Amino acid sequence: MKIKSYAAMEAGKALELYEYDAPELSAEEVEVEVEYCGVCHSDLSMIDNEWGISRYPTIAGHEVIGRVSAMGEAAKSKGLSVGQRVGIGWTAKSCQHCDACINGEQVNCEQGSIPTILNNGGFAEKLRADWQWVIPLPENLDAATAGPLLCGGITVFKPLLMSNITATSRVGVIGIGGLGHIAIKILRAMGAEVVAFSSTPDKKQSILEMGADEVINSRDPEALKSQAGRFDLIISTVAVDLDWKPYFDALAPQGKFHTVGAVLKPFEVSAFQLIMGDKALTGSSTGSPGQLRSLLKLASRRDIAPRVEYFPMSKINEALDHVRAGKANYRVVLKADF
Repeated sequence: MKIKSYAAMEAGKALELYEYDAPELSAEEVEVEVEYCGVCHSDLSMIDNEWGISRYPTIAGHEVIGRVSAMGEAAKSKGLSVGQRVGIGWTAKSCQHCDACINGEQVNCEQGSIPTILNNGGFAEKLRADWQWVIPLPENLDAATAGPLLCGGITVFKPLLMSNITATSRVGVIGIGGLGHIAIKILRAMGAEVVAFSSTPDKKQSILEMGADEVINSRDPEALKSQAGRFDLIISTVAVDLDWKPYFDALAPQGKFHTVGAVLKPFEVSAFQLIMGDKALTGSSTGSPGQLRSLLKLASRRDIAPRVEYFPMSKINEALDHVRAGKANYRVVLKADF
């Protein structure tokens, strides 16, 4: 069987239409026909081999919404059915028998979980993943906007679970872009107080409309200083180095500063900033199948939908350039048109 896709043939090059031979489905695999696929900065990093783990041809795309088109023998008894609408996120495979997997920490699989992009991803007419990572889509969740929840959404949802965030919590979000705006929507749905730290004053009204209780100009030192001691959790979604001290000062006792942005420079924080007040610096990657299911249930119940703009998949290089240039209206979603 041949599958059509758009692939990077080498680092940094425009994607090309590419057909590859797909082997017979393994017993645990599910094949999904792609309807929509979000574009994430991680796709650009893999296309450009910024992390040094890419293999070419690279078929990126890992925020997939589609319908089950085929299943391996073992997958047929796992609650999925042909024609069912499902999602596939960052992870495609994990061993399911190591201690981490048994404990529900499949992303930390001791055998090494396999990213969707390294398993031939969703910039294609079809893709495959093991059945655990094929997440049923609630019927009332909008398929056209749901894709970014499977990566951007779970990336900011997991820290809320790790920090036991409730309706009584006050949470700060640094960077109101693709990840940050979803964090605001999730926190609003959970009833928490949410404060946005943004370097773009022009976004203030739209950020408030998303559900933020307050917007702080992150370029204003006095505004940052005024936040001292306020937050149970601050989530940083930015991938650039900042002056982090005001944010550590903004933590309440036992507060956590949690990064999901891939900042390449080490964080500078003194021991006493953590010791005084029992504070912590933490981080996380993507979530487990169970956490993904929980997020989609929450999104369907509380009408959480990322802000997206659409491109046909045949215009994928235009879409990637749009994201690279920082012009995306929060998230970009490709509509399959093979």
